[in-house]
Amino acid sequence: MIHSSEARPAALAALPDGRAVPPSRRARAIRCRLTLALCATLFVTACEKTPSGQFTGYAEGEYLYLSAPAAGYLATLDAPRGERVAAGAPVFSLAADPDRQSVAEADARVTAAAEKLKNLDTPRRTPEIEALAARLRAAEASQRLSETQLAQQQALAAKGFVAPTRLDEARAAQARDAAASDAARQDLANARTSFGRTAEVRGAAAEASAAQAEAERRRWQLAQKHVSAPAAGEIAETYYRPGEWVAAGQPVASLLPDDRRRIRFFVPEAQIATLKPGQAVEASCDGCVTPIRGSIDFISPRAEFTPPVIYSRDSREKLVFRVEARPTAADAARLRPGQPLDVRALEQ
Repeated sequence: MIHSSEARPAALAALPDGRAVPPSRRARAIRCRLTLALCATLFVTACEKTPSGQFTGYAEGEYLYLSAPAAGYLATLDAPRGERVAAGAPVFSLAADPDRQSVAEADARVTAAAEKLKNLDTPRRTPEIEALAARLRAAEASQRLSETQLAQQQALAAKGFVAPTRLDEARAAQARDAAASDAARQDLANARTSFGRTAEVRGAAAEASAAQAEAERRRWQLAQKHVSAPAAGEIAETYYRPGEWVAAGQPVASLLPDDRRRIRFFVPEAQIATLKPGQAVEASCDGCVTPIRGSIDFISPRAEFTPPVIYSRDSREKLVFRVEARPTAADAARLRPGQPLDVRALEQ
């Protein structure tokens, strides 16, 4: 225990002749005592040996940060921090009123395009065809009348009984009625075609496809406002409260999936050759009733110095290799990131 200057030992308060000890000398004496105590502690720690085949390590977690690709106000926070969630369980949602209206508009456009295509692709009904046929007969009658009148005007003009303008009017009327007859004839032929107008049908089909694609895009955007857990795990932290504005892509919660918890430990160079990928390991921790089982899935190809977060029982002068193991599904949830572990490799 480090004493403050107000509670310093009496042996350091005065010299044998009664004079006060200078502050610098008192400080050197205190530092000397602390150094001796620290050396004694390190000596005792160094004398403790790690059991053969047992390594020190800790639990590691790979977090997933859940966010939405669009911005909006946070409407609901369905999973508070510390809560376990199943895969597919809702985590949070953003306000989506404008997006719902956009989806309704897009669906209406899909319906309109589909009806237009259906109308073009359906043969005309019998009454419609009969009406077009009657219109053609009327146009042909008008054409015959205008042709008769033109012949009369031509005969009178040859004898000089009518002005040239009357003859021009008769010719124009005959040309107009002939064009009207031709148009009515084309309308009737088009109506009698079984599949309507091919080019217009293709255009309507393309419009219907475009409307359907736009509706699906709007529905996708609406679905992104509701975020679910991609895997079973624990909500480690939440960063917003309902009612707050969340920018696009900004994490609202972090998830620690069970299948992303790992056992990380360090093996001295002299023992690394005894471990192989797929080899079973057991990890024990303070308070663990039963060991946590796993299997090695990574052995670092490079040596490194022991990280300072590992408190070993020996001098740690040798290089070590980082080894990682994946815990079994039944034991994964028992691991807490940063938790110290004692790992033992099992015989193959």
